[in-house]
Amino acid sequence: MPLPHVTKLFSIVDCKITALTADPVGGSATYAASSVDIPGIQELAISGSIQSKTLRGDNTLLDTSSYIDGVTASAKHALLSLDALAAMFGGTVTDSGSTPAQKAAWDLTATSALTYFKIEGVTPPGGSSLIAGDVHVTLWKCQLSKFPDLGFAQDDYRIPSFEVSAVPLASTGKWIGITLNETAVSIP
Repeated sequence: MPLPHVTKLFSIVDCKITALTADPVGGSATYAASSVDIPGIQELAISGSIQSKTLRGDNTLLDTSSYIDGVTASAKHALLSLDALAAMFGGTVTDSGSTPAQKAAWDLTATSALTYFKIEGVTPPGGSSLIAGDVHVTLWKCQLSKFPDLGFAQDDYRIPSFEVSAVPLASTGKWIGITLNETAVSIP
């Protein structure tokens, strides 16, 4: 018996981004061998916009045509990740020193370039209508569309966040993928 095609969506337990390394027309998209965790993920919200055009003539509506104009997503996460910033902006995280003076540093530079990446979020087991299952949502090709919210807050935690714009893969035309798993599967 096939899985039902309807489910609840409760909570998010993991979210990762993976650098897109190639997306040739007529070929296959390839991604980096390892993903970068978005630590303390709290929310992954996806929305889109649709343009609708109408054709009028003879004082009546003759036709209408609509198309997807864009897909966006935003993420909130509890912990700052230098590795995630490097994956989104480029650059590397540099580790130096020795205990008790170790350092980890990442810099945004004049040559930093926004990169394309895949973002994938997943519900916890039981976060879907399938008792031991989960739901994965993937945006296959996206890029930052707004500078991440970083910094500090007086007497409170600062919740980092970022926004992305998605485009379809040149290789397959895919924008978003949603997978319901009968048994929960970790994001690779």
